[in-house]
Amino acid sequence: MLKKISRSLGLFIAPFLVSFLIRLIYITNRKVFHAPKDLGDEAFVMACWHGELLMIPYAYTKFRKNPHVKLLISEHFDGNLIAKTLGYFGFDTIRGSSTRGGAKALIESIKSIKSGYDLGITPDGPKGPRHEVHDGIVVMAKKAKVKITLVSIKPSSYWQLKSWDKFVIPKPFGIINYYISDLIDLEALSLEDAKKLIQEGLLKHEQ
Repeated sequence: MLKKISRSLGLFIAPFLVSFLIRLIYITNRKVFHAPKDLGDEAFVMACWHGELLMIPYAYTKFRKNPHVKLLISEHFDGNLIAKTLGYFGFDTIRGSSTRGGAKALIESIKSIKSGYDLGITPDGPKGPRHEVHDGIVVMAKKAKVKITLVSIKPSSYWQLKSWDKFVIPKPFGIINYYISDLIDLEALSLEDAKKLIQEGLLKHEQ
């Protein structure tokens, strides 16, 4: 009972505090975008590693000033925190992952893309292994006939948690480099070739 109460309280307070922290980190850092001028008007899938998720809202709003996006977030308690935090940036969510609610999440993701939403996904989430691309992003992109863009977020100085994803929290007063690829069409690639391309693209700027 006590655990349930503490979780409910955390779910009420933590997302607001984290959203404030994200804004503070962004404001106090210099940002450098290595990115295309635009990604067009068609819906796309934006992918980044789970450990770099914290600052992803600003990668998206670089191209869409008015968010029209859903992020695929797990049904775990941590997923609840992430979903509520991203809500402060105008982001909607689809709940599910490759381990829980996978089929339902896949169907809802494809429907959302076809109705004009962009989609955000962490291809190694929600539980890893770290930097290993799961099938879901490829299946989703192919079935929805949509292109993907790869995002790597590299701060000059940061704290790194001892979690499975080695979650990165940028320190203030540094530089955050956003590496955002041109749109990539996976249609002609096999599942394994597409996964390899995504993995190599996201690892390209590892420090």
